[in-house]
Amino acid sequence: MERVNRILEHSIYRECLKKNEAAEENRRFCRHDMIHFLDVARIAWILNLEEKAGVEKALLYAAALLHDCGRWKQYEDGTPHEEASACLAPQILTDCGFAEEERECILAAIRGH
Repeated sequence: MERVNRILEHSIYRECLKKNEAAEENRRFCRHDMIHFLDVARIAWILNLEEKAGVEKALLYAAALLHDCGRWKQYEDGTPHEEASACLAPQILTDCGFAEEERECILAAIRGH
């Protein structure tokens, strides 16, 4: 899960977390923060195991961590958050060592959530 840990430390990702936090500081429920991202990752992993889907854990966690990273953009200018997240994720994924086929899989999950 080294590549997933790299996501957590990536400067673009860290900036997205800060922007999400600022945009949602007055939001009472379901903030798009690390708690939410890890909840989504754990649920995805459980479903993967239960359904015997065979998806690599690192791919599930990467998709979960990145699926709402662009939420702030939706608040800022109305860009749908899944589109904003899918635009931000490729550079992060590339920098963190995910191969093209893996990036495509993760981006499809982000766009489709």
